[in-house]
Amino acid sequence: MLTTHLKELKATHNIDFIIANYENASHGFGLSSKNANELFNAGIDVMTGGNHSWDKKDIKTLLTTHDILRPINYPDMVVGEGCKILEVNGTPIAVINAMGHFSMPYVDNVFRSVEAKVDELVDKGVKHIFIDMHAEATSEKRALFLHLKEKISAMIGTHTHVGTDDLQIIDGSAYATDVGLTGCRDNVIGMGADVPIERFITGVSPGRFEVPEKCKAWIQMMVMDLDSDGRCIEMYKIRRFCDGRDDTRLDAYID
Repeated sequence: MLTTHLKELKATHNIDFIIANYENASHGFGLSSKNANELFNAGIDVMTGGNHSWDKKDIKTLLTTHDILRPINYPDMVVGEGCKILEVNGTPIAVINAMGHFSMPYVDNVFRSVEAKVDELVDKGVKHIFIDMHAEATSEKRALFLHLKEKISAMIGTHTHVGTDDLQIIDGSAYATDVGLTGCRDNVIGMGADVPIERFITGVSPGRFEVPEKCKAWIQMMVMDLDSDGRCIEMYKIRRFCDGRDDTRLDAYID
């Protein structure tokens, strides 16, 4: 989907910089070197992770050689970075990858870890700050956004694979609980339906989750327009279907 459609979407919507979450890029679990290179060649500029960051052994090298992040609230001795500053048309943009606590691996406090990094960036004069909040609980995503909204440009949630329609801009900061998945839309969070259905019925898993070889796919993405001070002035959602058509765009409401 990204190889076929992303560069055209980038041109059509005049996009300068693309952030993507790599959580399930390699057959549903983690990220391989092969798939990382394919995604960057498709037009992605930087990638964020989460609880599945470590599912492929390649990630330990990729975190040191590519613009790829792991959650910032893993301990400092863990390989990789949770924040990168990249220059876009002469403007520094900071991308922070964070991970929540509910139903997630044990990590450092996400609120304290992210707030400390945001304050450090603000002290350095960085105005364009984006956070990928990778979390199961909507309350964690929402609370972190409201805690930091005066200091950040945007916070978009990932992890649930289900896109939400609560796009909003508050005090110049953009928010959505979950961007949703890029992949199969006619199954269970992008995976074949048979195994999850049987597990829900019997309580026993008959096998591992698998990405279907054939499915109806889509790209779900958020587009944000930031001004020179790092404040968001416009935000909307695109859903591109595998046949090339798009939904009617969903715009954020502004408070």
